[in-house]
Amino acid sequence: MRCPFCSHQETQVVETRDSDEGDVVRRRRRCHGCEKRFTTYERTEIALPAVVKRDGTRAEMDPAKIRASMTLALRKRPVSVEQIDAAMERIQDKLLTSGAREVPSTKLGELVMRELKRIDKVAYVRFASVYRSFEDVDEFRQLIRDI
Repeated sequence: MRCPFCSHQETQVVETRDSDEGDVVRRRRRCHGCEKRFTTYERTEIALPAVVKRDGTRAEMDPAKIRASMTLALRKRPVSVEQIDAAMERIQDKLLTSGAREVPSTKLGELVMRELKRIDKVAYVRFASVYRSFEDVDEFRQLIRDI
């Protein structure tokens, strides 16, 4: 770790402590060059893949947007917040375990539809009708038959 005061490359860890929650490690360090002390923090960085939209642009994946679209589809449905949280976690786990740096928005939409189908069929139909933008009633009927 480089010293923030003199940019010396060698520092020594003097003390290490975990946070109360256990998600951050605090380290006190001493520089071998200038002898000054400073604190560093280590946090786990979870990098969700970027989303490649239909027009080819890339955006950072925003779990809040996914949750909002699911909540909209689930409006006035008997689904608990815990069920939505579990669905969100399953989606994020699938994305993280895939190891992909980018994910097409279509794949993300399919993951959301799969989770909605699992927890509430009506919400699934609501989401799918907007997501797939059906051109005629027959396509919509086919979706309902498939359920």
